[in-house]
Amino acid sequence: GRKGSGVTTDTGLPMNDEQLAEVCTCLKKRCGSGGTVKDGVIEIQGEHRDTLVEELTKQGYSVKRVGG
Repeated sequence: GRKGSGVTTDTGLPMNDEQLAEVCTCLKKRCGSGGTVKDGVIEIQGEHRDTLVEELTKQGYSVKRVGG
């Protein structure tokens, strides 16, 4: 569980697990934070919504912010 710590999640990316892991690694480096892929969802430790939106948009994905 997250136990109260902030986590930013990315869902709905049209990729297989290997591709998700690759994108997750890129996003972790960009955010300077840890993270993982669980059940097709990228989880990045900390509040990094703006950074993730910027990076995924730059990579050509259509991004929709949900919550916060």
